[in-house]
Amino acid sequence: MTTTGEDHERALTGPWWWVRRRSAVFDGALALVSATECAAEGIPFARDAGIPASVGIVFGLLAGSVLLVRRKWPIAVVLVAIAITPAQMGFLMGVVGLYTLAAAELPRRIIGVLAGMSLLGTAVVTFVRVRQDMSRGDLTLGDWFVPFAAVTTALGLTAPPVLLGLYVGARRRLMESLRERADSLERELQLLAERAEERAEWARSEERTRIAREMHDVVAHRVSLMVVHAAALQAVARKDPEKAVRNAALVGDMGRQALTELREMLGVLRAGEDVVRRAASAPLAAVGMAAAAAASRVAEAEGSGEGPCLSELDELIGQSAAAGMVVDLSVEGEVRSYAAEIEQTAYRVVQEALTNVHKHAAGAKTHVRLAHRVSEIAMQVENEPPPEPASASAAGLPSGGNGLVGMRERVVALGGVFVSGPTDAGGFRVSAVIPAA
Repeated sequence: MTTTGEDHERALTGPWWWVRRRSAVFDGALALVSATECAAEGIPFARDAGIPASVGIVFGLLAGSVLLVRRKWPIAVVLVAIAITPAQMGFLMGVVGLYTLAAAELPRRIIGVLAGMSLLGTAVVTFVRVRQDMSRGDLTLGDWFVPFAAVTTALGLTAPPVLLGLYVGARRRLMESLRERADSLERELQLLAERAEERAEWARSEERTRIAREMHDVVAHRVSLMVVHAAALQAVARKDPEKAVRNAALVGDMGRQALTELREMLGVLRAGEDVVRRAASAPLAAVGMAAAAAASRVAEAEGSGEGPCLSELDELIGQSAAAGMVVDLSVEGEVRSYAAEIEQTAYRVVQEALTNVHKHAAGAKTHVRLAHRVSEIAMQVENEPPPEPASASAAGLPSGGNGLVGMRERVVALGGVFVSGPTDAGGFRVSAVIPAA
């Protein structure tokens, strides 16, 4: 694997230019063998050249030891091997130098030129030596043997190390490329895992917000009406027993409805926990299949029209009227059906607005307006000032301040517009417009 910078510094564990200590030991051993060979071959070279044998030995030692720098300067090693070819020394250095040159990351033209020079030099020297031997009578073969020996020796000393070096270099570069791809893929997978974790955390946060909003919408309205009816029941228990019985029955019905809706929501949550537990021990492909199946079930549930819809507004307003609120409902435009999510959002907006009237303006007259337009549906809930300032807290209804936030989130999520605020007359108005598509 190629390394740069700090990684490269950590990779160099050997001395000088060697990556590892064993590489330095191996090159030192090769240089020692090469120097010994060249020193031994320097004796006949000195005898033929007419110089002292010690000079030939020293020359061979110096020339053979050049193999020590083969990894750092392979071109220099090959040039020295070519230069001492006429002296018939440095065969090991020539073979190892050509192999190192071919395996190094050098331009192919340089490798080809140096390999050709080595081939030509070996062929010429072999041709001259064999011809001399034949002229002295050491060899009695025909004239055809001289070029044959020259070509065969040159190819035998040049082609195998070059081809082996090219193969090893190509394989090394391929392994480095594969390692780099593996490292890149590992980094990409790590980034994807981090992003997936971020998306999962965001999805969990969004789901917690959605569950809190649903719980608020389900519980707040029912329980607010129950508290209002309980307060009325306490006030009329002795004066009007029949009305007290009706209020008690309404409290029981609303409590049962609230419990039913809570059970449905808790059932969905438990089912989601089972899916998460199964996915935690399943392989990645099974998790993807489970997620796709869960998404399909959610889409089917949304498309089945489960949950509140606009047709239940009369019942919702009737419950508020039974609690003592004067509610006026007006509908404009042609009544038609919408997507389940749009009808649920419109219903929840009206429900939460009426709940806020119960909490903060008990006894105030309330106007609910619903407008069916060509490409949108609009709703408005406006209450007048309460008849008595103290009546807003007469039932002891607490407020968490999440109702308006939840309504705004629902409407904005569908691309709509939500506006709320006090009116000039001292009341409060909630308005929302949701696209019909």
